[in-house]
Amino acid sequence: MNTTYPPLCVKILTPYAPSVGTKPLKLCNAALTAAILAARNTSATVSNIAKQSGLALYDAKAIKDCIGDMKDAVYELKLTLNAMGHLNDPDKDFQWANAKTWASAALTDMDSCMDGLSGRKVNPVVKKKIRSSITGVQKLISNALSLINHLY
Repeated sequence: MNTTYPPLCVKILTPYAPSVGTKPLKLCNAALTAAILAARNTSATVSNIAKQSGLALYDAKAIKDCIGDMKDAVYELKLTLNAMGHLNDPDKDFQWANAKTWASAALTDMDSCMDGLSGRKVNPVVKKKIRSSITGVQKLISNALSLINHLY
């Protein structure tokens, strides 16, 4: 299977290899689990930045919007994982479409966070810290979506 960021994919998913074995669906679920964990960690990092005193109003607003986007992404990734768990149901095609839609929506939310930072005069240090965390999550979601797309 091909992914958008192969070296990252191998690095992140290697620890899951014993439980995944040669089962592509388990590989997709492991990729989604890794993306969920990364999105949660990034959300916590950004939330801690938001708690810093002395943030300008526009910094605080951009960060608040970004936190909302990340929470949405975590929720959507969980919905993706849930849909992947129902691929043996009679409505397999519907669940498959749901999984792709939810994973794409999570990626869009990460893009929205990045766009929100770009469109405002956010402190460059704050912006850089958030962007580097978000970029990592985007890559993990992209890899998971790529695996999902190649599964069916």
